[in-house]
Amino acid sequence: MYIYLLNERAPIVLLNPFAPVKKFTLFLSFSLLLAGQLLAQGRRNEDKILTFETIYDAPYEINKLWIGFQPLYTELFVTNVNLGYGLEASYFWKDKANFRAHLRKPYASYLDQQRHVAKLNSTEIENSIAVYHFAELGGTYHIKDWEHDTESLIYLYSKRYAGNKWASMVPEKSKVQTKVRKIIGARAGGYSYQTAVGLDRMYSQEKLSLLDAEGTALPQGLYPFTNAYVKGGYLGGSFSWIKNFAIDPDRTYDDLVKDLMLTVYGDILFAGNIRYDDIFYRPDKAQPAVAYSIADLGKNYFGFRAGIEGRFNRTLSWAYNGELGYRPGVKGQGLYALIKISFPVYSTDLNNNVEAFSK
Repeated sequence: MYIYLLNERAPIVLLNPFAPVKKFTLFLSFSLLLAGQLLAQGRRNEDKILTFETIYDAPYEINKLWIGFQPLYTELFVTNVNLGYGLEASYFWKDKANFRAHLRKPYASYLDQQRHVAKLNSTEIENSIAVYHFAELGGTYHIKDWEHDTESLIYLYSKRYAGNKWASMVPEKSKVQTKVRKIIGARAGGYSYQTAVGLDRMYSQEKLSLLDAEGTALPQGLYPFTNAYVKGGYLGGSFSWIKNFAIDPDRTYDDLVKDLMLTVYGDILFAGNIRYDDIFYRPDKAQPAVAYSIADLGKNYFGFRAGIEGRFNRTLSWAYNGELGYRPGVKGQGLYALIKISFPVYSTDLNNNVEAFSK
């Protein structure tokens, strides 16, 4: 900054003695501000570094037996939409194989669509109406079973996040080095199911003939139905991921556990036996019922499915399973989608031994 002194002859210019001081003050203020920002950034970066102690990391040390109740399953089956409950048990035999048994059925007749419709409309058909149920028993042989190091994504949780604070925030997450067990499996097993099958649409559209021994057709408007009984098996493959670790973070986070057992699978389905009930119609109660052959109803002996299932290596937990496929049975009516939720699921390692030491 300059100060000009004017007189009649010529201007006289004097330097401002405070200018260097102001420049130094501005420079010092800017430097302190920048240093504060860098220090804060450094602290934030330090806060994002997670240090921890591994409590355990053992994907082979899992429970052997799982028994679960399925309070809800939903099956969108073209033959018969149904909703109900089930039971499932799984057993791991060392690192060689695992086995599974499953049974499910609807809660009530109104959740068994074809049975419910037949019950309401087929009053002149003498057949008993089959209750839908599905049973399966199978196993998986471990073709290759190994473990290796990997990165696992975990979500960080602390008791200070409890309640609404946890619900309203974006969870913090981190990647840690752990082990993962992988299994390539060969699947095989058997299944059976029975279901009511509505025939009204096919019969009214003349896609199906229902004739008695004399060749007389069943009258229209009766809402005919039959029962299908299917027994078969499956062959397929699967791929499983098993993680079973726990860490103790050094800071304010709680102990963190990840013990998910995830499996994807695909199977070829085949039916060894498909049987239908003939239709028995009694127009006159004083006369015996007349049998109408169901031989014209087509049968499909092959199908497929693909699915995913997950469970946890805990004494008490939950599990899930989803499937999509085409099931052997009534021709043209095999497409289905299935979702199963299991809770509670109880599991144990079946080891009741207690170590003893002499005093």
